Amino acid sequence: MMKVDLTVRPFLSDLQFVEPRVGGAGLEAAELEASRRARRSPPERFQGRAGYDVDFLGFPIPLPDPAKFNRDVLEIEGSPENRLDYEHFSVVMSKSRRMPMFVGVNIDGEAAVRVVRSPPDKWFYDGRIPDEAQIGEELYADNILDRGHLVRREDPNWGETAETANDDTFHFTNCTPQASHFNQQTWLSLENYILKNAKAQEAKVNVFSGPIFRDNDRLYRGVKIPVAYWKVISFVSNDGKPSSTAYTIDQVQELKELEAVFGAFKTYQRSVRSIEKMTGLSFGQLRDYDGFSNEEQRTRTSIVAEVRDASDMRV
Repeated sequence: MMKVDLTVRPFLSDLQFVEPRVGGAGLEAAELEASRRARRSPPERFQGRAGYDVDFLGFPIPLPDPAKFNRDVLEIEGSPENRLDYEHFSVVMSKSRRMPMFVGVNIDGEAAVRVVRSPPDKWFYDGRIPDEAQIGEELYADNILDRGHLVRREDPNWGETAETANDDTFHFTNCTPQASHFNQQTWLSLENYILKNAKAQEAKVNVFSGPIFRDNDRLYRGVKIPVAYWKVISFVSNDGKPSSTAYTIDQVQELKELEAVFGAFKTYQRSVRSIEKMTGLSFGQLRDYDGFSNEEQRTRTSIVAEVRDASDMRV
């Protein structure tokens, strides 16, 4: 295993723009409407799931610390970290919002396995927690909302247990309400880039993702709908240097009715430190390996860069 230099502290001048890819990532078709009959995975289904691996990159990267929201973290029996473990990923639930506060997934590009998607998608309640602690099909009937994977379906699909990982992603504990345009285009393009980059470099990647909860999020059918999401990505470069990079995706809030067309989505690359401020989560040492965070600390300025395509990203 390559020796990782944990003393490195990158700045913007050390980062390189991503070279455009030929062809593009492509878009998945819209998810077919699933049956509204409640399905539930019994607790025993998840026996042996180790979940997110802290040491996946060769040095410890723990799940984000939700200290600011500890009163809102759903308690999970038998888990000191209150995490729901699945194959290659873990979920921490928000008690008040009944959806993931954040997720963490390990991606192994070298061992990636293509698992064919068989429509219609079937989503399940996780039987380890009460049904009322999860948002089910009642939110998604007859509107523009998609059941948006936080851990993307393909991301944990690697190794001999790829099929298991694929099935695990279809739980409401890994689901957030997203407008169809958001789920199928803007967010998907970033996720596709991350996964394809990991495969190309035969690299290992950690991805943390989550919604940004705001007090003024629109209330619909008893659920506050997030309009912004974040991702923090970590990997080790070819020269053995740890690197972290962060993104947000937001939209213009001009809705009078949910059935109206959502505003334009924009993707931004920004600092890990800024995601900490937005969410109240702590990413520990990852801010030290982020060129945006180090540049902000040195210059005492806020640095945000709009991402229109992959060539705008700096890693």
